[in-house]
Amino acid sequence: MKPLADRLRPEKLSEVAGQKHLIGEGKILTGIIESGNIPNMIFYGPSGSGKTTIANIIAANTGKQLFRLNATTASVSDIKDVINSAGGIFSTGGTLLYLDEIQHFNKKQQQTLLEYMENGNITLIASTTENPYFYIYNAVLSRSVIFEFKLLSEEDITELLVRAVNIESKDTLSGFDIEIEDGALEHIARVSFGDARKALNMLEVLLFSSKADGGSKINITLEAVSQVTQRKALNYDKDGDSHYDIISAFQKSIRGSDPDAAVHYLARLIIAEDIQIICRRLLVTAAEDIGLAYPQAIAVVKACVDSALQLGFPEARIPLSEAVILLATAPKSNSAINAIDAAIKDISDGVTGDIPAHLKDTHYKGSAERGHGEGYKYPHSYENHYIRQQYLPDDIRDRHYYEYGPNKTEMLAKEYWRKIKGE
Repeated sequence: MKPLADRLRPEKLSEVAGQKHLIGEGKILTGIIESGNIPNMIFYGPSGSGKTTIANIIAANTGKQLFRLNATTASVSDIKDVINSAGGIFSTGGTLLYLDEIQHFNKKQQQTLLEYMENGNITLIASTTENPYFYIYNAVLSRSVIFEFKLLSEEDITELLVRAVNIESKDTLSGFDIEIEDGALEHIARVSFGDARKALNMLEVLLFSSKADGGSKINITLEAVSQVTQRKALNYDKDGDSHYDIISAFQKSIRGSDPDAAVHYLARLIIAEDIQIICRRLLVTAAEDIGLAYPQAIAVVKACVDSALQLGFPEARIPLSEAVILLATAPKSNSAINAIDAAIKDISDGVTGDIPAHLKDTHYKGSAERGHGEGYKYPHSYENHYIRQQYLPDDIRDRHYYEYGPNKTEMLAKEYWRKIKGE
């Protein structure tokens, strides 16, 4: 019997889980497939996100004969064999080569592949889990359309698991009745970290182990899920108080400069939460609580977040821990959030005014007659690239939103501008 993941592989785009930024009404990849004019493409994204599935659907919908190779084991001769096999009665719509893990092809192998792409012998769909701009030959990149696949959400995977259970119930000829304990499928989805194949494999193990008991009923319990996933199904409701309490404690520990507590709550979130929530909260914290005291922090955190999403768990815990400790031990400033919130409040309360004429757009005919730009002083034409002039509307010309934070970086900036402005 085929693995559950293969038996559930969608045959049309409407059945594909996730990737709603690429497929669906009005989306680019759907439009390409419906047009029938398939360009060479590179699918870039994590394992289990649907790259192979969509390649299969493309081949079926366009009448192309599909060949599959994996670059970890394939050679140039394998590509030539595909070309020699193409052109038969089964490939009247053309030949589509799906090359998995293309980053394992060296430059010479990719150049050979390029020859067949250019002469039209094949349409290439290459997939990779690595950034294609780092690993794929530029000439191949320039002749391909790149699509980035994203991790599936917990909700996407839960829906897929429900569909799998329904199909298994109908396909079980021996009359098995499948019962699912509340939260069991959600826990599988949570610990699969966006990988649909991993989630389905875990479900399949649970189904097989239950059938082996010899009874007529299959019970999938939280305890059984915990054994398969090797992660305890915590008493944790992602829509309840526990969810928000952990996230609150996580950010407040970073804000309070306690790296031990911050790492503790990170560990709770890693065990019981979606990686997307962790990454989002780290980026928010970098901007809200560290801010201008260490403005490079958000760039470092973004790199850690990207690495975590690319790696997946368990390795993702390392860059996430790095980001948390960096933020917890960094100097703190909330001057950025205070400034923008004060400005938004003024606008919401109607405290605003007309933009000064000398700041208005001058890039259209007739703007000069309306006085736009008149009297504007170009700062770069003056000493230290600064000249005093009014920027806020008349009604709020003396409004003050930004207050320098009491940290080294902002105090240096404050002293610099105090000197420049002669204050």
